[in-house]
Amino acid sequence: MSSLEFPQPDQNLTLDAFLSPYFAQYHRERCYPGLLFRQGKRQMIQINVPAHDLPTLLQAKPSTGNDPDSGKNRPEVKGHAEEIKGYIRERVGKNKPWILGTLTANIHPDDINIIELGRDICLVIIPRKVKLDITDGQHRKRAIHELIVGSESELISDNNFPITLVLEDDFNQCQTDFRDMAQTRQLDQTLLKSFGEFEGQVGITKVLQTEVPMFRGKTEKIKSAPATKQKLIYTTNYIAKFVSCAFANDPNDELKNIEVEPAARALIKALNQFFSESIHTRHIFEKDAQELTVVEVSDFKENCLLGRSVGLEILGRLLYFAYDRTMSCFLPEKVRQISNLDWSKSSHVWEGTVVLSSYNPPNVAKSYKITASANAVRLAVSSAKSHLGWN
Repeated sequence: MSSLEFPQPDQNLTLDAFLSPYFAQYHRERCYPGLLFRQGKRQMIQINVPAHDLPTLLQAKPSTGNDPDSGKNRPEVKGHAEEIKGYIRERVGKNKPWILGTLTANIHPDDINIIELGRDICLVIIPRKVKLDITDGQHRKRAIHELIVGSESELISDNNFPITLVLEDDFNQCQTDFRDMAQTRQLDQTLLKSFGEFEGQVGITKVLQTEVPMFRGKTEKIKSAPATKQKLIYTTNYIAKFVSCAFANDPNDELKNIEVEPAARALIKALNQFFSESIHTRHIFEKDAQELTVVEVSDFKENCLLGRSVGLEILGRLLYFAYDRTMSCFLPEKVRQISNLDWSKSSHVWEGTVVLSSYNPPNVAKSYKITASANAVRLAVSSAKSHLGWN
């Protein structure tokens, strides 16, 4: 740390004017205003760095081969930097906000100069010969680097990136820091869908959750599985996969090119018709979530295929064949036919496809098991179409 004799700030002096002598003094070095703080028994500094500075300021030291000690963080994951660049291209191309998050790097405290200005505000002087070692963010750094030095620099050239700088030179501690930051719990798909952008698959799903009585108040929007005791039947992810099947016959299609409002309205109309006409769902559809009992929800999920994710997927794939692309609607007559199918798990329509009989089951009441494999779903849809006379 150092303290030089420069003018002290007063109410008539702007921050630029106050800092100007420092930048003049160190114009040959890289200077960044920073915020000092302590965390986990270490001194840290938060700085914001222009995109053009990152390629020469940061360096990654990933492990190589089968030797974790050959670097400070994990080996690079092939293709991950490309995914990050693709994300930026897509968001910028649509003129939408984007975010990469804070990078973390470490440096020996003797390799930089920190001028404390008071109130934990400081100026960080980093000599040109010094590089910061990345602890977390090597793929983001690589993506930024390749965009800046390539032909697409205009995508991010006017952006800054925050760096948390840890004043640490112990190699083993740097590896430990990477491990600690990498132990974030993987987010459930339901939560990711619930917080997804209001477009395509996610946008339609969010509309259905509020406009379709079968889903309203009966959908788990955070966790990966719906809790029967909370009278929840579906998850946001179940419905999202159903939506993609209804419009693309593919549960993973994000439907980026489909307009939310007209698509949602067409699907709402079809679903409300289907759930109100099917004898297997009408009693659940007509009751508000508060009116349902735990026993009713449990019985529905246990006995009706439509109380499972795989049942919704099959319904979506059948509705795909009921969609009139010229009129942008699901044909009511075909929706009626689908509603007349026997959707109980004991139905011969599903036997040997997604419902498999178990011989000598430990629980006689559950003499079957449900499978959601791609091949089983394909066979189930084919069986249903055969019963409908659509083949």
